[in-house]
Amino acid sequence: MDEIRVGVVGLGPRALGTWIPLLARIPGYRITAVCDRIEALHQAALSRVGDPTSVHAYSDYDDVFQDPTVDAVALTIRSRDQGRLAARALEAGKHVHAEVPAAYSVDDCWRLVLAVERSGLTYQLAEQTRYWGFVDAWRGLVSSGRLGHVTLAEGQYFHHYTEGMFQDPRSGELMGPDSIPDHPDAVPTWAQQMPPIHYLPHELSPMLRILDDRVTEVVGMSTGSPSAANPRIAQADMQVALMRTGKGTILRMAASFAQPHPPGNWHWYQLIGTGGRVEWSRTNRDRPKVWLADAQMHDLADVDWRYERTDAPVEARGSGHGDADYYTHISFRDAVFAGRQPPFDIYQAVDTAAPAVLAAQSMAAGSGLLEVPDFRPGPARAVGQAP
Repeated sequence: MDEIRVGVVGLGPRALGTWIPLLARIPGYRITAVCDRIEALHQAALSRVGDPTSVHAYSDYDDVFQDPTVDAVALTIRSRDQGRLAARALEAGKHVHAEVPAAYSVDDCWRLVLAVERSGLTYQLAEQTRYWGFVDAWRGLVSSGRLGHVTLAEGQYFHHYTEGMFQDPRSGELMGPDSIPDHPDAVPTWAQQMPPIHYLPHELSPMLRILDDRVTEVVGMSTGSPSAANPRIAQADMQVALMRTGKGTILRMAASFAQPHPPGNWHWYQLIGTGGRVEWSRTNRDRPKVWLADAQMHDLADVDWRYERTDAPVEARGSGHGDADYYTHISFRDAVFAGRQPPFDIYQAVDTAAPAVLAAQSMAAGSGLLEVPDFRPGPARAVGQAP
């Protein structure tokens, strides 16, 4: 195989603005189908492909999964069915490259794992922040022992995204709560229906890669619903999870979509270890910082770490999310061509999804501590065997 024929399922802003343009420009991909239940979005997608006459447009997901001209599904839909749709595509014989989050329930995490194990097909979660340049730098500090034993890792995603909370069901137009009086038929989007904490893969994925670890237990807390910042939004303003990893690191993870926050400064991370500390910039004018206990440092020092990688090829520039979107597509393409799983495999994908799902369950049940399953096969579970 030297070309992957792709069906793009879900034609929202991410598909139209990033996925379709990248798939059209990266060698090895050809879009052969697009799909969305809102038919008004089909033309917008077809206008972005090279030869729209050779692309099928569908309104039913199963039509894409059964299309013999589709080798792989780019699952860019955002809904509670996301994990089940990915599993159905795998069960139908299609490779899957899926947007974050991977799934909305632990049962769907298991269905995904089993679908990959039983089919042998390639699945990758398109989580791009793990490819950022500073993530590799911090991973090196941890693996070399410079930070000692990491006792605390923190990550937060605060994105004031009210303009994407509602959608016109006919046109697909996204809008904020202030537009509702003029659009009485508008319906809540995934961004409002999803517990904010479910969106933690963008914070968990890079931190777990840096730590080379997995979460074993989690507890969550949430503010009330509807939003205190905007009562038209039926969502908590803030959700926070405390987690423990297999190596004994405590993680504090937080997420918010409804609460006002400065634009363009959505992500923040910190690692504190027995030998030092690193911290991402807190404002758009700030710099990342480092302090090493054995380096005669009396305070945190600024470092020019960035999202963009110093070793990025020219093709990566401008691909989105600090050039990181390029790497997810290259990794998936190469894995499909080689007939293998990508380095960021299904087990690491659900390692980022399940703790967030369980954090939301903890919040709903009075903030009790919950155990996170290890989805890898072992003495208690053979490959392809349900737990």
